[in-house]
Amino acid sequence: MANLQRPRIAIIGTGAIGGFYGVMLARAGFDVHFLLRSEYAAVRGNGLQVNSAVHGAITLDNVQAYRDVAQMPPCDWLLVGAKTTSNAALAPLITQVAAPGAKVLLLQNGLGVEEALRPLLPASLHLLGGLCFICVHRSAPGVVEHQSLGAVSLGYHSGPATEQGARQAILEQGAGLFSAAGIDATAMASLEQARWQKLVWNVPYNGLSVLLNAGTSALMSNADSRALIQALMQEVVQGAAACGHELPAGFADKLFANTERMPDYQPSMYHDWQQQRPMELQAIYAAPLLAAAQAGCELPRIQALYQALSFIDSRNRP
Repeated sequence: MANLQRPRIAIIGTGAIGGFYGVMLARAGFDVHFLLRSEYAAVRGNGLQVNSAVHGAITLDNVQAYRDVAQMPPCDWLLVGAKTTSNAALAPLITQVAAPGAKVLLLQNGLGVEEALRPLLPASLHLLGGLCFICVHRSAPGVVEHQSLGAVSLGYHSGPATEQGARQAILEQGAGLFSAAGIDATAMASLEQARWQKLVWNVPYNGLSVLLNAGTSALMSNADSRALIQALMQEVVQGAAACGHELPAGFADKLFANTERMPDYQPSMYHDWQQQRPMELQAIYAAPLLAAAQAGCELPRIQALYQALSFIDSRNRP
C-alpha cells in the first residue's frame, strides 16, 4: 500500500502535459504509472523523453506504461492530462484505477470541466482542478518539447473533504508532490477564480493562433492582433467579474507582458487544429460565454471568435 510520503501516481493521458509532469515526478523518485493509447509501443520501446529548455534533456527509461487500465495498480493520485473532449470516456478508467479515497487532479483548460466529470465519478473520490502555466508540446510519440514555464495552481472542487481545513491539507499535499519534483505549485482558495484567470490567456491566444494561423511571436508583433488580444483579455476579465470573480488589478496586462517575453509558442489548440483533432471549444469558449450570459454579461468579441472557430472545427476532420 502506498503511503502519504510516497503515494502512487497515475498519469491518465500521457500527451504533452501528462508526459512532462509524469516524467518530472518519476525523476524525483515517485512511483508513477502511465496509461497510454497510441504511443504505448513507442514508450515501451524507447521510454519517455522531455527536451526542456529549463531542465535540460531528460529520458525516463523502463517506464511503467500500460495500454489496459485493468493492469494498473490502484493509485492515490490521478493526474488527468488528456483533452477535455475525452473526459466522458475517461471517467470509467479513472474509477477503475483509483485507490479508495484517491485524489483526481484535472490538468485541463477551460471552465466547467470538473462539473461535467463529477457526476460520472464515485462520490468517494476527491476531485481537484489544476491550472498549468506552461509552454509544452509533443513532437513525436513519447517525446515532449518543453519551452518555458511550468507552474501549477491547484484548487479543490468536490468530494468527501467538506471542511476547509481538510481541503487545504489535500491541496498542500498535491502541491508538495510538484514542489518535490522542482515545479512551482500553489494551492488556490477558489478553483473557479483560478480557471477564469487562465482563460485570460487561453481565450485570445488559443483561438487567434488558429484563426490567424500564427504563433505567439507573430501575434505579438502586429498592432492589429495586439489590440484584438487585449480587447479579448478585457472581455474575459469582465466575464469573470460578472460571475463574481474580481481578478487582480493589472492581471491581463501582466499576462500580455509575459507573453512578449516568451519564446514563440503555438498553443495546444493550434496543434489540435493542425492534426485535425477536435478543438476544446466547449471548455474554453462555450462554458465561459454561457456563465457570463447567465450573469447578464455579453462578451461579443469572444462570441464572434467562438463562432468562427466552430466553423473551422466543423470542417477540420480527417
